[in-house]
Amino acid sequence: MSNDDLPEGIRAPEDDELFAEVVEMLGANRVTVRCADGEERTARIPGRMRKRDWIREGDLVLVSPWDWQDEKADIEHRYENREAEQLREGGHVTGNV
Repeated sequence: MSNDDLPEGIRAPEDDELFAEVVEMLGANRVTVRCADGEERTARIPGRMRKRDWIREGDLVLVSPWDWQDEKADIEHRYENREAEQLREGGHVTGNV
């Protein structure tokens, strides 16, 4: 997906990134996410996001699955509610993600 497909100002997924929805907060900076490829993964919230971007259940995020352990991922970006709505209305993100 290119930046031309998305509304202006909204970050597009890069090569290995996927859209995902936060399903459950696990504690210790970990969450369970449901990814666009249908997999559920345990994702970790990096230190640069812990205090700056509060992540809650139901949030739309970008994750980068680990190469060596596919059931785990890192959260790369959290979309604001307005951005998530624009992505869903534009058909970029399906209802189950």
